[in-house]
Amino acid sequence: MFYDNHRIIVMAVAPAESIASLSNDLFYDILRRLDGPTLACAACTCASFCSISKEEILWENVCSSMWPSTNREDVKILISFIGGFRKFYADCFPLIVIKEVGEYQWNSYHEYPDDWTEAEYYGDMNELESISPSDFVSIVDIKFKEKPICSKVLWGIPNANGYNGWFYNCPFRIDLLSCADRDDNNGVVTLSVSDGLPPITSMEREKKDGKLWRELRDGLLLSWIIVNKKIKQSANLASWSPLDGQRHWPTEKDFVFRFGSVLPAEDVLPSQVVQCIFIMKFRVVHTEQEGVQTTLRSTELSMQLEDMEGAHVNGRNSLLILKKALSCRRSTNYSEVLESCLAYSKMQNKLKEEKIRNESRIDTICILSSIVAVMTFWYYVL
Repeated sequence: MFYDNHRIIVMAVAPAESIASLSNDLFYDILRRLDGPTLACAACTCASFCSISKEEILWENVCSSMWPSTNREDVKILISFIGGFRKFYADCFPLIVIKEVGEYQWNSYHEYPDDWTEAEYYGDMNELESISPSDFVSIVDIKFKEKPICSKVLWGIPNANGYNGWFYNCPFRIDLLSCADRDDNNGVVTLSVSDGLPPITSMEREKKDGKLWRELRDGLLLSWIIVNKKIKQSANLASWSPLDGQRHWPTEKDFVFRFGSVLPAEDVLPSQVVQCIFIMKFRVVHTEQEGVQTTLRSTELSMQLEDMEGAHVNGRNSLLILKKALSCRRSTNYSEVLESCLAYSKMQNKLKEEKIRNESRIDTICILSSIVAVMTFWYYVL
């Protein structure tokens, strides 16, 4: 009450021109406490909020809260170079959505056309020459129950030196943990009871109740932002929450989670779309039965692109696809992202079933042909 009275007195004796300044200070103090979506909504309410919401420091705070890796000085310089924190948030908060997944026709996708030239198979060679692996930056943040547990930044794409190197023709894959040897902890992410994990007495108990699995599935969040420095564009390719996973695989102490998104591949691959897959694996290293708190250690955090048949996309085509992904449609509606991934999965299963049926028909024809050939042979012999 004293504070309110004091403020009223100050405003009463203050010159008229200072009231506007005081109001802006109050508005700024209000806006700096908001998260990104609320700040964007507040900017639409009045001219004062709209003007103040353009302040870069507000969006820097928002990005810092959502992506702790943006606190690094080199990342701040990068974001300023590509357009600032406000643009960075607008590009990376919405997730990529491809609504046309179910509209593509897959009848011509079973095999690559035999008459394709090398240029047609690999895409636009002139466009590829303008893309360099060193143009890309990966900004990765992992959270568990909204608490940051890992932040990594990878400049360029590992093992991609030289235009004619093996990278362009081999399966594209980034293993973030193997690329983090420069860090003190070698890139290893650990989770324990102090981070919110439920204590487990033994793996046998965990197999029965699955409590640890559920906590991990519901609590893990992954953001993997790709930035292209040359074209000054960025996008979040991960799905935040896991799309699916496997428990106790390949051993009883391992947990595997898959994040991802569907990316456009028009004029790059016959499938027209591909799936960007992020694999996160954790292994139980300690249980309460051992006299220490339950602890998990990361064993893999990787990114790869797969086509509709599940084949890995090579480095050459992956660069083209990543560049296209940075300018495609996005949405803040998470259900649309899930629908896009689900539509892709359904179409992929449909393709697999059709392929199995075709192989079954071919096998049947081969068997019948063999029987006819044998019967014909014995007919003429006898």
